[in-house]
Amino acid sequence: MEKSKLIISGSPHINASIGLRYNMWNVVIALIPALSVSVYFFGLNSVRVVLIAIAACLLTEFIFLKLRKRAPDLLDGSCVVTALLYALILPAGLPSWMVALGGIFAVVFGKHVFGGLGFNIFNPALVGRAFLVAAYPVAMTAYPPVYNSACDAVTSATPLGLAKFSAAITPIRDLFWGSISGSLGETCAFALILGAAYLLIAGVIKIRVPLYIILSYGFLQGVFWLINPVKFYSPLFGILSGGFLIGALFMATDPVTSPVTKKGRCVFGIGIGLIVFIIRSFSGLPEGMMYSILIMNSFSPLINRLTLPRRFGR
Repeated sequence: MEKSKLIISGSPHINASIGLRYNMWNVVIALIPALSVSVYFFGLNSVRVVLIAIAACLLTEFIFLKLRKRAPDLLDGSCVVTALLYALILPAGLPSWMVALGGIFAVVFGKHVFGGLGFNIFNPALVGRAFLVAAYPVAMTAYPPVYNSACDAVTSATPLGLAKFSAAITPIRDLFWGSISGSLGETCAFALILGAAYLLIAGVIKIRVPLYIILSYGFLQGVFWLINPVKFYSPLFGILSGGFLIGALFMATDPVTSPVTKKGRCVFGIGIGLIVFIIRSFSGLPEGMMYSILIMNSFSPLINRLTLPRRFGR
């Protein structure tokens, strides 16, 4: 009788016909609406940032796989997804050398120092952005004005910045369609929702993490908004603005850095929603999605351990 083989590999563990390439290239497809909208609103600067991010990430990936004596497979889509997500959370006017530096940092310190794909604790794209925010905060908060054929110029202040420091609330319609300032991929809620719907239908992501992020944040924001509508904005405004949707739908759903258990995903989502609310409402920062996901990424191993289902018979 032929002996069966036990295959040991790093996460994500995917069964049936769905594999790494299927998942990653479907994420690329899902990001096309957000990429297209970024080009429409920010022009060729958007294309520049995306191309440099892809080049920097792929080159770094190739070099480190060679140094680790691994066969480079740049077509599995994982590094391309990292590059695209990283690019979409950058301002369009960021200097090219900063874009490249952050991409290198994302791949090296967000991925390969942990052992490569499947072993990283933190989302690599967010690691790259966090590095740039810490090293070059002025450049990372210098958002160029929106420019397109239908709208000559819009203020470069982001909706969250306006709400926190000027008590000015951007219309929901502008948040939904994207005629606002911000990072490349966070301005148009419609494009992000469209991409996430595709991933859900394709079975690439599960609904639990984004659902519990939205529910927990929306509940807290709604309660405080009802108590003091002058100080706190509406939950719908908070969900549609800033990096909330791209974080909840594309970053927090990363199968490597999020819990694998059903209960764990609920805890993970609630934790992100809670931290986002605290940072946005009670700190000096208008945004908090990046830090919330990175903080909860660090708790993922513990959440997995505490929420493991009991084995039958024990």
